Amino acid sequence: MTEALHDILGADLAAAFALAFLKTNLAMSAAVLAVIALRPLARRAHGPAIAYRLWWGPLLVGGLTLVVLLTSGPDPMAAVLSAKPKLLRGALVAWSLGLVALGGALAFAQARFQAQMKAGRAGPAVVGFIAPRIIFPADDGLFTEQERELIRAHEREHVARKDPRGVAVATLLQCLCWFNPLVHLAAALLRLDQELACDAAVVLKRPGARGLYARTLLKSQMMTRPPPLACCWLALGAHPLELRIAQLKGRVAAPLHGAVLASGDAIRP
Repeated sequence: MTEALHDILGADLAAAFALAFLKTNLAMSAAVLAVIALRPLARRAHGPAIAYRLWWGPLLVGGLTLVVLLTSGPDPMAAVLSAKPKLLRGALVAWSLGLVALGGALAFAQARFQAQMKAGRAGPAVVGFIAPRIIFPADDGLFTEQERELIRAHEREHVARKDPRGVAVATLLQCLCWFNPLVHLAAALLRLDQELACDAAVVLKRPGARGLYARTLLKSQMMTRPPPLACCWLALGAHPLELRIAQLKGRVAAPLHGAVLASGDAIRP
């Protein structure tokens, strides 16, 4: 693949593309750091949905940076890199190997999740970024009908917000930018912000169900490693679950129309 890219584009264009890709990653990294700093403030001031939307920033910054770099004048560093064909080919080979390795690992994880789903052991989650559908594990009596309805409401929010497509884009960027740790961190935080935004939307429509919703979160089978192409009730350790429960207990601003998600009363057992 790398030989074909080098031969089709030529050394000069391949070098220009490689440098533009690296600079795009730097620009995206700066945007990711900005979002990481701003998301707690945005969540407190305007609600989790606004904090989630901040993740459009790195994507837009990266896209605009790549377009500007590829359409601007020649980069002097590209000429230097193209004059070192072994270095250029080696860099392309390393990037391709990382892309294939991570893509294969994610494909295996997704296939394993699909097998669990067919066996009735996966979920709750939303799968499919083109035609998303809600899946539940087999009913083992763990959840009451009221709790299952809250879970369905949460998953319907994912579908309405087109969250599976956001997960798919984040997964694609993880594969393309496998060498950039901030891209992987951004993907994990994006998933968490998705869940917080859906939690807020569900409880905003059902203010009397905060306690039941919190107990449902605690009872649900949390996935420590969410599948690459699904929105699910993930738990990346104890902290995200604690954050989701705390959001239900505290005063959290809703979207900009000014409604409030929940009062400051503690959740009652």
